[in-house]
Amino acid sequence: MYHNNSIRILTGNSHPELAQSVTERLNVPLVPCTVKKFSNGETNVKISESVRDEDVFIIQSGCSDVNDNLMELLILISACKTASARRITAVIPCFPYARMDKKDKSRAPITAKLVANMLVVAGCDHVITMDLHASQIQGFFDIPVDNLWSEPLIIGYIKRQIPGWENSIIVSPDAGGAKRVTAIADKLGVEFALIHRKKDGKSLTAPDRMELLVGDVKDKVALLVDDMIDSGTTLTLAARTLQEKGAKAIYALISHGLLSETNVSLIDELPIVQLVVTNTIPQTQHQALCKKLVTIDVSPIIAESIRRTHNGESISLLFGEWAETTGVEVL
Repeated sequence: MYHNNSIRILTGNSHPELAQSVTERLNVPLVPCTVKKFSNGETNVKISESVRDEDVFIIQSGCSDVNDNLMELLILISACKTASARRITAVIPCFPYARMDKKDKSRAPITAKLVANMLVVAGCDHVITMDLHASQIQGFFDIPVDNLWSEPLIIGYIKRQIPGWENSIIVSPDAGGAKRVTAIADKLGVEFALIHRKKDGKSLTAPDRMELLVGDVKDKVALLVDDMIDSGTTLTLAARTLQEKGAKAIYALISHGLLSETNVSLIDELPIVQLVVTNTIPQTQHQALCKKLVTIDVSPIIAESIRRTHNGESISLLFGEWAETTGVEVL
């Protein structure tokens, strides 16, 4: 029997395993709803229980079928809004179109801003996401946005699972991740390095090259840290550069393992010990193809952020020691 304004959790088809794990941690049932397509491709949503005057959280990630997942999320939000939900929070572990956050060339769209507008127009009151590709995306919204970090989980994994991390160096595969790696390096008390990427100007279709490694990785455990892996090109070039510069062992730790363009089985051939990703994106199929792939569970942080949001508590503790001390669960 539910009282008014209780936690109600819904999910679409993007990542039901993560939603189930979150509900189990909160000890609340998943609201039964059907999300399917008509024969012409239109999305059909049916919510089987009342959400009137309830605190609704919709868990939906930007996975491989990102457009379908986004449309499902928008329709679920709209359905809950018209069903008189008191508050609707979109929990988006991997924010869709996050890489399109600025106008970097003429006539380029700022699609992340468009997604923000769509969420608000659909009826969203609050957004919880994780490791935004660009922090300015929070400013695209006129509603509260909580950007959770996987950094504490990554630090916990490094301390518990990587031998010799005391003699490690944190490496960013490009200049954009400098702030991320310096923060982790400071907390671990180790050095950091940066790989400078430059395109070969001879051909429009030429791949990126690694031009310069700033930092000394010789005879050290190199920990490559980035927020996203999609094609795997950056990881491949960075790993080979570190190997050439004499790194003793190489680990890659990535927040969002999209791996949509990657032949995952080829990761086993790279000069890395492990590729560590979080389960903001489903990794079951990828793990079956790649022995080096390790998945960290983010459901404890997401569940705690939902609980604290519902109870009106601060979630700033999730950015620090709380996440490190709760333990890292490897799937």
